[in-house]
Amino acid sequence: MKFRGGYNVPVAGMPSRQVEVLGEPDVLYLPRWSARFRFSDLSVEEGQRVSPGQVLAKDPGNHSVPLLAPRAGTVRLDTADHVVLEGVVPEEQEPYEPREGLPHVPKDAGSGGMKRHKLMVLGAWQYFYDAHTKMLPDPFGTPRAVIISTLRLEPFLVRGDVQMEESLTTFTRGIEHLQSLLEYQPIYLVLPDIQSELARRVRESVRGYAWVKLFEIPLRYSLDDFAVLARALGYGQEAESPVWGLYAEGVLAVDRALMHSAPCSSRTIALGGPEVGAPVHLEAMPGYPIDRILEGRLTGESVRVINGGALTGRKLESGQLGLDSECAGLTVLSEEIEREFLGFLRPGSDRRSYSRCFLSSLFDRASGRLKAAVRGEKRACIACIQCEQVCPAGIRPHVIHKFLYQDLLENAEQARLDLCVGCGLCSYVCPSKIELYQQFMTAQETVWEEQRAVETTE
Repeated sequence: MKFRGGYNVPVAGMPSRQVEVLGEPDVLYLPRWSARFRFSDLSVEEGQRVSPGQVLAKDPGNHSVPLLAPRAGTVRLDTADHVVLEGVVPEEQEPYEPREGLPHVPKDAGSGGMKRHKLMVLGAWQYFYDAHTKMLPDPFGTPRAVIISTLRLEPFLVRGDVQMEESLTTFTRGIEHLQSLLEYQPIYLVLPDIQSELARRVRESVRGYAWVKLFEIPLRYSLDDFAVLARALGYGQEAESPVWGLYAEGVLAVDRALMHSAPCSSRTIALGGPEVGAPVHLEAMPGYPIDRILEGRLTGESVRVINGGALTGRKLESGQLGLDSECAGLTVLSEEIEREFLGFLRPGSDRRSYSRCFLSSLFDRASGRLKAAVRGEKRACIACIQCEQVCPAGIRPHVIHKFLYQDLLENAEQARLDLCVGCGLCSYVCPSKIELYQQFMTAQETVWEEQRAVETTE
């Protein structure tokens, strides 16, 4: 199958395959928000003692997905945007068993419905995505297909091979659990088109599963995006039923919830970037103090910590004290607030660029030291079409940009703004320093708000 676009950004600071287990904290600071969720409905009170897996808050706008306590502790609510747990201890918890006749489970859902309820209560459903919208799918909905990706190619998010290296049996069992939730819908297992020992083991482990279809893709960011994968498999966004997407960590969470009836209270994250002394993968829990994670690991004093990857992550908010419930990586870049005067006229071997105008194109693909600053001045679009060349969605970002610049939102929609997957490659390769990624994300949100307003009035 032929894929369009894609480009791997050669950035210094790739985390090693080692997974370091962080020590037990004394205090947890659980943010009441994440990329997709807003846990506005509190379920605990000041001074309350909670046990591991207990619900702290819920997101009423996302099927009441819960924020769970990773450890036992005493609740403190003196901050509006965190649930703080003090006196944290790792207590044992009784395995959760759902009762018959739960009001949240449709009567005709059967055992599959009880399993889905269990995934929700134990925090595993947070790992599910609607492939096209990236939002949380309906836990009792019926998908057209399920896509499991073993890849996360954006620097620097937790890598699937690192998570699966020592947990392949658990991963395979998680796929079996996932299949038990479905009827006839296929499961697509996405692998890189390479020959490695782990890839061979994965292929061997699912051999004989008629309901698992292997789908191999090139190792180019962002061909691992769920929307790109769904379209390549022939599942467009127009149909009513969604396509579910999970990364390797989600399959492991499914097994933990359904096999062990245990809450998903920890996750693996990547700590990388050019300003990290020894980039590494970390096993941590939501709420783990960020300053404790970064202590003694940074090489520079003036840095910017990105919550997520180098291309699509957001600057860590100054008031965020602990890891949020969806964090897949922390990327640390050097902070520079000044632009380089006439920077675009001064190519050099230290400039990593998609464009061939830089001297670095004559050398190998050694990793460059990506910085938070934008080198050079912003300029108007020069129609170089580099953004179009790397776009995995096959759209023309420079055309959409010109429509949005003129406030012609309807024209931008006709140019298929909706197909943008938000990978950020267009912004990275743009020699004019145009912030296309942010512009497109804002425009898409405007379109979705207008659609929701129309649906509400009908």
